[in-house]
Amino acid sequence: MKSKIWLALLALYIVWGSTYLGIKVAIETIPPFFHAGIRFLISGIILVVWQRAAGQQMPTRKQWMSTAIIGTLLLLGGNGLVAWAEQFIPSGIAALIIGSSPMFLVLAEALRPGGVKPNWQAIVGLLIGFTGIFILIGPSEISGSTTKINPFGVAALLSAAVFWTIGSIYSKTADLPKSILMSTGAQMLMGSISLFIISLITGELNGWDDASVSTRSLYGLAYLIFVGSLVGFVSYGWLL
Repeated sequence: MKSKIWLALLALYIVWGSTYLGIKVAIETIPPFFHAGIRFLISGIILVVWQRAAGQQMPTRKQWMSTAIIGTLLLLGGNGLVAWAEQFIPSGIAALIIGSSPMFLVLAEALRPGGVKPNWQAIVGLLIGFTGIFILIGPSEISGSTTKINPFGVAALLSAAVFWTIGSIYSKTADLPKSILMSTGAQMLMGSISLFIISLITGELNGWDDASVSTRSLYGLAYLIFVGSLVGFVSYGWLL
């Protein structure tokens, strides 16, 4: 079991580290929330159809509700806001800011009833990591960088980390299908609905011409679907 956990962690870090660049490339010619909706709709259909063909039961009504909550928090609040923020912030900086997620996860886990309290090694590790992030993206007097970072983009990324934390903690006690793949696929499907709704509400499709989508963006979207979602997000769901 430990070897499987380490393999999943390795896949998660390698894959997710690259998805920030994949998002940046995809949203060059595809609206951010809409691209994420397409990504998770296709990924979700693949997983659900595969698991149903393998004999797994479809989620119950209560389980669909749970996956809708998780999918909205993780994929709209988490991933969708990252995609929106990357319109204004370099993908590398976005990855660094989202690196604050472990801090929020540890705090939320410690505060929830029956949660696990961090030991001193975990606290020291988080402080070191957070200090590193602050040095790299903090004020120019500290980081030495002259690049101005969009404050709204930073706020969106920090909000994404918080939404991701809430969704992750909720998923640990929610009523979900026994099959991790079925559960993950259902979360993707429900999350894609939320993403499409926000895409319509924000009007990001107004004036957008699908004929203007570049081959480069399509490659980025395909990478996010088949590697970022079907490898990275599934690994994360299994680890949780």
